[in-house]
Amino acid sequence: MKVKAARIYLVSIGSLHPILLELITDDNVVGLGEAAIAYGLGATAAAGMIKDLVEAILPGRDPFRIEETWTDMYDHSFWAKGGGPLVFAGISAIEQALWDIKGKALNVPIYDLLGGKFRDQVPVYANGWSYECLTADDYARAVARPLREGYRALKCYPLATPNQRGGIRHVSRRTVDRSFANLAFEKVRALREAAGREIEIMVDLSGGLTTDETIRLCHRLEDLNILFIEEPADPFDLGALKKISDHVEIPIALGERIYTRYGFRPILEAHAADILQPDIGNTGGIMEAKKIAAFAEAYNVRIQPHICGSPVATAFALQLDACIANFMVQELYPFRSSELFSLVDQAPELQVKNGTLDIPNRPGLGVNLVPERISPFLWAECALQQ
Repeated sequence: MKVKAARIYLVSIGSLHPILLELITDDNVVGLGEAAIAYGLGATAAAGMIKDLVEAILPGRDPFRIEETWTDMYDHSFWAKGGGPLVFAGISAIEQALWDIKGKALNVPIYDLLGGKFRDQVPVYANGWSYECLTADDYARAVARPLREGYRALKCYPLATPNQRGGIRHVSRRTVDRSFANLAFEKVRALREAAGREIEIMVDLSGGLTTDETIRLCHRLEDLNILFIEEPADPFDLGALKKISDHVEIPIALGERIYTRYGFRPILEAHAADILQPDIGNTGGIMEAKKIAAFAEAYNVRIQPHICGSPVATAFALQLDACIANFMVQELYPFRSSELFSLVDQAPELQVKNGTLDIPNRPGLGVNLVPERISPFLWAECALQQ
């Protein structure tokens, strides 16, 4: 079996722009992957990186030799050594698609190729429900929807404000005035009062404040029984992370902007975080995420996989959730556009029951693109010379 062609899709739906990849073998097995650059800038660059890697590395390749292909992409793209989100998003999308091919060809889910299941279902938390909230009262009202739909865990962004594209805008220049900091606290307090003490609440600060202001805000949040504080500082500022974790009682989570086991190593060695959040779509792929989870397990740290894109990303996260020992909870965006969910034949976001998701048992990834839905977003086709 050889990979004979690739199709790259640059999706744009609302404020999101997921980059999806199909790899097609010479016996027409189709593997699916996603590059996790679905918000912020860089989607076109990530699509271009996928195209460059596919055309340079994949011709003549046996798609079953996934680790070998990953290593060649890492060693011979030149920019992967110490590289950032664009190069690793490209590597991740290709690696995912190869695992999907292998699972489909062998008629087993991907997790069965990675050691098998630890669990049959996973708890999930709702994200994105607070994107339109400006005030503490807005938080108290908006939380009714995810609670009504059975979610028992929620994440919020008290320092963020709505933007015009349906997303959120984070703090600029690492500073807010005292009234805004007070408002951030009041938002979380209103959420806790409206949700009750039994609902898990996570607070994402997106590295928005200076270290001293972050510690000050986190100390105020400690009485609200917060499950974790996400990205309390720039994730590459190990000193700031360590200082915060040493001074704050709430567990620290991070990882969506850290790439490969090499990037997570200093964080674990410094004991600067309690929960790691690798994104399969930009940290190097599902095997790389599993290696990060094993590394974290040795440091007694849990894993909460990050997602930020289409249902393809969610489906890959479920494959990882199934086969790691130190899984914690799965992020989910249940209230996004039906147009986004309709890109695939079986979106996990539409199958949540009482705040949990069943691990799928279909071969490979467990989802496929719907041709008539995805075709308008075709960005490039590559025919590979064998």
